[in-house]
Amino acid sequence: MPIDATRPYDDDNVFAKVLRGEIPANTVYEDEWALAFEDISPQAEIHTLVIPKGRYVSWDDFTAKASEAEIAGFVRAVGKVARDKGLVEPGYRLMVNLGQHGGQEIPHLHVHVFGGEPLGRMIAK
Repeated sequence: MPIDATRPYDDDNVFAKVLRGEIPANTVYEDEWALAFEDISPQAEIHTLVIPKGRYVSWDDFTAKASEAEIAGFVRAVGKVARDKGLVEPGYRLMVNLGQHGGQEIPHLHVHVFGGEPLGRMIAK
């Protein structure tokens, strides 16, 4: 069920638990700013999630409150994951869901990295 991205950060959300090591994850990258791991219900041949280590509900929350170093570190981590997975060529998709209309289900910012196969149209109407 989509969440309200304007609500306060919930320290009991699943990604907060992953960051604390309470829930295992298949980690593919980690640095001081971000953690990347394989999605447990992949929607493409490659489906990796990248989350910031800070307490941010959404992209809006992150871009409004994170330091320049956090933003740069997180964006660089997303790029590194895509490069490490060999996705730059032939291409890949990044997706961030935000709020109810965007379909955000977990109240911790996360970027989906999709690739490894043709992904088709972004939105079908």
